[in-house]
Amino acid sequence: MATLEDKILGEKLQYYCSSSSEDEGNDFANSDNEENIKGSDEPPQYTSEYSDWDGTSSNTGPKGVIKDWQRFKQLEVEKRAEQERERIELMKKLTLTCRSALDEEKEKLCETDPDLAELLTDEFLLDYQKQRMKEMLDKAERLRFGTVYTLTTANEFLEAIDGEDESVTVIIHIYEENIPGCTAMNGCLTSLAEEYPHVKFCRILGSIAGLSKHFKKEGVPALLVYKKGQVIGNFIRVTDNLGVDFYASDVESFLIEHGMLNNKNCIPTIISQIQTRDSESD
Repeated sequence: MATLEDKILGEKLQYYCSSSSEDEGNDFANSDNEENIKGSDEPPQYTSEYSDWDGTSSNTGPKGVIKDWQRFKQLEVEKRAEQERERIELMKKLTLTCRSALDEEKEKLCETDPDLAELLTDEFLLDYQKQRMKEMLDKAERLRFGTVYTLTTANEFLEAIDGEDESVTVIIHIYEENIPGCTAMNGCLTSLAEEYPHVKFCRILGSIAGLSKHFKKEGVPALLVYKKGQVIGNFIRVTDNLGVDFYASDVESFLIEHGMLNNKNCIPTIISQIQTRDSESD
């Protein structure tokens, strides 16, 4: 017949321990714990050790993840700021090394003599260059010829050379009648005199210049080129190079090739601009 205790516990009798020896052991253990707690006046100490964060977290909760993300973003911003500082420092170094000695001289001159520094600016030098070029062109404009001068005496021959301005190139054709190539050369020089008005073209018979019979027969047509009273070109019997039948363009190329004429295609831009401006004003 079931007792009251069996009714209360039901079918879980296997979990119930009613041994008096066990109860006594439990009472003894509890009393010891109580005595230890009562005998200690100090509160229990709880210690925890912290170490520097190494980029990982043992806390896998939401707060730990957020904290790790914030730290990661902070390190990323600090890294970018450091890279930007390094880039700026490098740019400053490169800027300093790109300064030339001329820049340093200009800066020093601006401090010591600002008036002279202003005179040496690019705009001033360019204006000065244009002014000097214009003066030279004005001078050359006064020394225009445009035709072939026929010299009739030996004195005229000397005067054409020695009495001319030092900047003028004088080209003299020594010719003879009835000699192949002499007539063609006279016609070519007439055309070149119009194209090169600042070059003085002249012609003289070999007999008037006092040349020998051999030269008058074998040396003509001859071209003598003078500048500043000195001969700079001496071309005897030009037909050996040009043939008997030639044109003004052939003579022009021959003289340009030997440096006696300036190539019109190689005129500096500053001169062409001044010439264009002067022609427009006229």
